[in-house]
Amino acid sequence: MTCLRGAVRAAVRAAVRAAVRAAVVLALLLALGACSTVPMSSSTVQITQAPARPAEVVGIEPLPPERGATPEEIVRSFIDAAASVRPGHPVAREHLTPEAAGSWSDEADITVISPGYATVTTETGAVEVTANPVGTVDARGVFSVAEADTFTRRFTLEQVRDEWRITDPPDGLIILEPDFQRVYEEVAAYFVDPTGQRLVPDPRYVIAGEALPTALVERLLAGPSAALAAGVRNPLNGAQLRSAVTLDGQAAVVDLTGLPTEPAPVLSEVAAQLVWTLSQLRNVLVQSVEIRVDGEPVGIDDVPDEQTVEHWAGFDPDAVPRESVGHYIEAGALHTVSAGEPTPGPAGTGVYGLSEAAVSIDPATGEPDLLVGVRSDAGGATLLAGPYAGDLAPVLSAGRVSAPTVSATRSEAWAVADGTSVVRVQPGGPPQPVTTPTLPGLGLAEVLRLSPDGVRAALVVEGPGGRSLYVGTVVRAEDGSVALRDFRAVAPDLSRVVDVAWEDSASLLVLAGDPGEERIVPYAVGVDGWGLSDVPTAGLPSQPRSIAAAPNKQPLVNAGGTIWQLAGGTWVTLVRGQEPLPGTAPFYPL
Repeated sequence: MTCLRGAVRAAVRAAVRAAVRAAVVLALLLALGACSTVPMSSSTVQITQAPARPAEVVGIEPLPPERGATPEEIVRSFIDAAASVRPGHPVAREHLTPEAAGSWSDEADITVISPGYATVTTETGAVEVTANPVGTVDARGVFSVAEADTFTRRFTLEQVRDEWRITDPPDGLIILEPDFQRVYEEVAAYFVDPTGQRLVPDPRYVIAGEALPTALVERLLAGPSAALAAGVRNPLNGAQLRSAVTLDGQAAVVDLTGLPTEPAPVLSEVAAQLVWTLSQLRNVLVQSVEIRVDGEPVGIDDVPDEQTVEHWAGFDPDAVPRESVGHYIEAGALHTVSAGEPTPGPAGTGVYGLSEAAVSIDPATGEPDLLVGVRSDAGGATLLAGPYAGDLAPVLSAGRVSAPTVSATRSEAWAVADGTSVVRVQPGGPPQPVTTPTLPGLGLAEVLRLSPDGVRAALVVEGPGGRSLYVGTVVRAEDGSVALRDFRAVAPDLSRVVDVAWEDSASLLVLAGDPGEERIVPYAVGVDGWGLSDVPTAGLPSQPRSIAAAPNKQPLVNAGGTIWQLAGGTWVTLVRGQEPLPGTAPFYPL
């Protein structure tokens, strides 16, 4: 996304999501000059100096309706016309009756469908469209994965000057998935985690073009998506743009009003939000951002007027300590991927007989701090906790306990007892319950993984339809209580989900069933459910059983009771050229 993410992450993501990203890259070359995705309602402050639209819009524009086209051909051509980058979708309106063209709005939700849809003319002469739905994008550019298995829409047509035209188009757009990938760019609006330590990405989908920086800042000002809102802060709340975001070479100028110039920490968070959000744009290359309030540059100590992500590296949403190395379990003992060496302390000797573990890293020192592990036997499971190289003590017993999980923003570990009770463990303290008001209605939580920023959690839930993947939001109240809520299905097309890990703060790696074969394979998917794609399996000796990942780290899996890492699109042994090391339950400390 930016240079700060580094070449390592780029290489890994290229291996696991190349096909999806290739389509987006093509969009950057073809969709120049358009405005925003789905236009938002006007701000109460008039934005002046709006970017001029070019006389000719560059891109693959749809064709107007053909003369003599049948009703079914008109409906199909109307759906094709949704791929236009021209404001107002004038070609789509040519498929409508004059009355419908005057009242139809293209500013409502976008419905994304698979390309292999069917059209059937009914007995009444209407045209019915049936498709596999992919999802919807709302007016703020937020994608939601489709919940229904089938999308159906009936169109009524009548003849206008001997040509068939649609009389009742639904507001918004119906667009084919390949067209959506080509025309719309995935970006992130960044908000602040509750600790103020890092930014949290909120994926949005917008049309590339000159107005993209302004559209993206407007989305920041409008606040986080509904699912994320309770888990983050938006220091930009209440601010408005005085004018459109302007570009001077590779520098963007953002002029705000309604934003106090004190206190300084809030300004730092605001600056980090704006700089990280605008610096991710690829078709509009932004190297630096100048922030103004009521026309005057904002003064922040030791930060120049033109700011870059390097000035706000401390807010990196995917920061992971360099010292963080992969760990795994072998014969009950804790090991690292560094040549399979056991960790220091009793846990590395196997005295606890661990089957799962997680390690929290002290952000002040960068050293491993809290170690939490699970010991299972015929009598049930015990959760143990203590210093990384010290003695562990039992903190919880249950019939079964899930693998513990940690985030990079707090020294605590989470786990699920008996599939229903989520608890968090802090150093030296007893387990504290995490409220999950809607989880019982979904099923039993078999796996729980906190995101690196600690704001989201991915869960594998055993429900009536099998094991499915969900993402929820962590909500922390002022009284210290914590809830996990706002669950949403991420990849409903996946079945037999086995495990999940966070590739970074906005994307997941998932182990799930291969629909074509009776085996488990890895997938990659965005945190909002967009961009489900295959991950290579080359090199694996057998089906993977568990997976580990972290930003800028090589993914790890347990396959056949041995540990493998993904390198350049192929799974390889931990020590190149040597036999695979035995082990299970890999993870990365955070």
